[in-house]
Amino acid sequence: MLAPESYAAGRWVAPGPDARPILGPVEGRQIARAGGADLDFQAMIDWAVGTGGPALRAMTFHERARMLKALATYLNVRKEELYAINPLTGATRRDGAVDIDGGIGTMFVFASKGRREMPDGHVYLDGGVEQLSKGGSFLGQHIAVPLRGVAVHINAFNFPVWGMLEKLAPTLLAGMPAIVKPATQTCYLTEACFRMIVDSGVLPEGAVQLVIGGTGDLLDRLGPQDVVSFTGSADTAGKLRSNPNLLRRSVRFHAEQDSLNASILGPDAIPGTPEFDLFVKEAANEMTTKAGQKCTATRRMIVPESQIDAVAEALSERLAKTTVGRPDAEGVRMGALASADQKRDVLEKVAAFAGEVERVYGDPDQFELIDAPAEGAYLPPMLFRCPDPDSATAVHAVEAFGPVSTLLPYRDLPHAAALANRGEGSLVASVITHDPAVAREITLEAAAWHGRLYFNDRTSMKESTGHGSPLPHMVHGGPGRAGGGEELGGVRGVLHYMQRTAVQGSPDMLTAIGGQWVRGAAEKTGPTHPFQRTFTEIEIGETIHTEAREVTLDDIEHFAGFTGDTFYAHMDDDAAKANPFFPGRVAHGYLLISFAAGLFVQPDPGPVLANTGLNALSFQKPVSPGDRVKVRLTCKRKTRRTDEYGEVAWDVAMTNQDGEQVAQYELLTMVAYDR
Repeated sequence: MLAPESYAAGRWVAPGPDARPILGPVEGRQIARAGGADLDFQAMIDWAVGTGGPALRAMTFHERARMLKALATYLNVRKEELYAINPLTGATRRDGAVDIDGGIGTMFVFASKGRREMPDGHVYLDGGVEQLSKGGSFLGQHIAVPLRGVAVHINAFNFPVWGMLEKLAPTLLAGMPAIVKPATQTCYLTEACFRMIVDSGVLPEGAVQLVIGGTGDLLDRLGPQDVVSFTGSADTAGKLRSNPNLLRRSVRFHAEQDSLNASILGPDAIPGTPEFDLFVKEAANEMTTKAGQKCTATRRMIVPESQIDAVAEALSERLAKTTVGRPDAEGVRMGALASADQKRDVLEKVAAFAGEVERVYGDPDQFELIDAPAEGAYLPPMLFRCPDPDSATAVHAVEAFGPVSTLLPYRDLPHAAALANRGEGSLVASVITHDPAVAREITLEAAAWHGRLYFNDRTSMKESTGHGSPLPHMVHGGPGRAGGGEELGGVRGVLHYMQRTAVQGSPDMLTAIGGQWVRGAAEKTGPTHPFQRTFTEIEIGETIHTEAREVTLDDIEHFAGFTGDTFYAHMDDDAAKANPFFPGRVAHGYLLISFAAGLFVQPDPGPVLANTGLNALSFQKPVSPGDRVKVRLTCKRKTRRTDEYGEVAWDVAMTNQDGEQVAQYELLTMVAYDR
C-alpha cells in the first residue's frame, strides 16, 4: 500500500496515526494512506524564507532558468516511473500524457523564456525608462524583484503532476521558494514526482517542500511577502480567500477555479464543412479526456438552432465509440473519475440541472465497462440538450466536473455570446468558424468574460493544441467565477511572485540598479577598442566616440544606384522639398546605418564573432548632403548565451555637426568569452 510522505524542512515525514485512507477509483479498494503527520509549519516557512529564498535570489534569472531546464531534463528521463503509477488515478496513458508530459513541457518552456526574455541578472526591468525631468537628470523605471516570503501552492486532484510543475516553474524562475500542497486523493503521484525533484539535487535546499494532508494553521502564519496560489473549486477558493489572516495582512492570493466553459459553433460551420467535423471532434475530446475532469473542459456547447439536431446526432455517434473501463486495459479510451466521491458529486450536479435539460446520450445506470468492476468510479460520457437556454439558470451555474456537457441553441451571434457570458466568467471559450467576421464579433461581445478565446478552423486545425489545453506561453485564468487569476502567460506568470517597484533617480542610479546602461549615465573608456575585448573584459557603460564623416550627394546617388532605392526624397530635390519632412534631397536611413558601422567597427579579427541584429531603429532628423555625422557606441547590457560566447547589446546614437541626434538603435553582437 502506498504511503506518500511530506517533505518538511529538509526531511521526509511519514503519514501519522490519523492518516486518511485513499480509495482507488479503478476498483474501489484502498490503495494508499496519507496525511496525519504532525508538521511544524512555522519551521517549514522559516526554512523556505531563511534558506531557500536567499539561495534562489543569489542566482540570476538565467541561472535559475538553466536550473529549471536541468530539472525538466531529469524528470523527462524518469517519466515512465510516473506513467507506471498513473493508472491508479483512473487516467489512461493518453490522459497521463497531458498531466506528466504536459507538466515537464511547461517547465521546459519557462526555462527557455527565462533565458530569452529575462536578463542575466537579479533585477527584471519592467518597461522602458521614463524621463521625469526636462534635462534628463531625473528618471524613473519600473523594476521587479523576488518577494522575500514563500509561495504556497494548493493544487487540484485532476492534474497531480502538471498542477505542481506549472506553478513551480514560474515561482522558482522568479527566485521564490515554494510549499506544495497537492489534493490528497491523487497525492501519491505528486509525491513520486516530488521525490524525483529532491533526488535530482538540482534545486538548492529550502527551495521546495511538500505537504501531504491538511494545511493546519499554515495560512494563518503567512504575511505580506508570501503568496497563495490555488487551483480547484470556486467554493474552496472562497473559503481560503476569506481567511482572516490573509485578508488582514494582504497576502497575495491567485485563484484558478472551475468554470462553465463554452464552445460556439459558427453559423458558417454547417454539416459537410471541415469546421463542423472539427467541432464534433473537439467536443467529444473535451468530454472524455481525463473523464471530463478538466477545469477547461467544455460544459456548454452553443450551436445554431438550425444545426442542433445535426450536432446532437454527430456527437452521439462519436461518443458511442468511447470505450470506458480500466485505464490500463487494451482498447479503453476513457478511464475512471478520480474517486467514488467525485462520481457521486457529478451525478448530484447532473440532477441539479436535470429539470432544464433533455438527455441526448449516455445513461449512468446502463453502460458497458471493459475489464473493470462496477465498484469503480466509472461514468459514461453524458450529453444533454437545453431547449430554452434563456430561461434556464442551473445549466449556466452548476458544473458537473466529469464527462458531461450540454447543447444550447442560439439565434444569432449576439445571442451566442450572451449565452457564453451567462457562465459569469470562464477560463476559455472556443469558437469554431472559418469566418473572421464571426471571430471579431464574438471577441468584442465576449472577451470581457473569458480568460482565453480559442478560434479554430480548417487553416489551423492540424497544428492547434485544442480548446482545453492551457499553454505556458499564454495566460491561464479568467474573470469572475474562474477566479480572476492569470497563471502562466510566460514572464507574466513569473511576475506574480515578484514585487513591482518604481525606482527614481539619476541615470547613474538606474544603471547601477538595473544592470543596464541608461542614457546620460557615466561613460567608460577601455584600454583598447571594445571590439578587441572579450565578453568578460567589456564593461557596462564602455563607450567610444567616432570621428565625423561628411555625407555627400555622390554618396546618396551611389547608394541609390547600388541598392535600387530611388525613392524621390533621395533623388528629386523639388519633390523632396514639397514633402513636409524634408528640406530637399536627403540621405537614405540605411545609408546612415551603414556609415555608422564604418565609423565604429574595428576590422581586425578578435573576440567579436557576429552582428546578429539591431532593435528599435529610429530616425529623428534628416541628413542633407554636406552634413557631417558621428557615432557614440556604448555597451548597454551583457547576456551569457552559451559556454563559448555571450550577447553584448550596444546603445548607438548618431549625431550631426550641430550635436543633434539623427538616428538611434540597439546593436546586438555575439562576443567570445576568451580570446
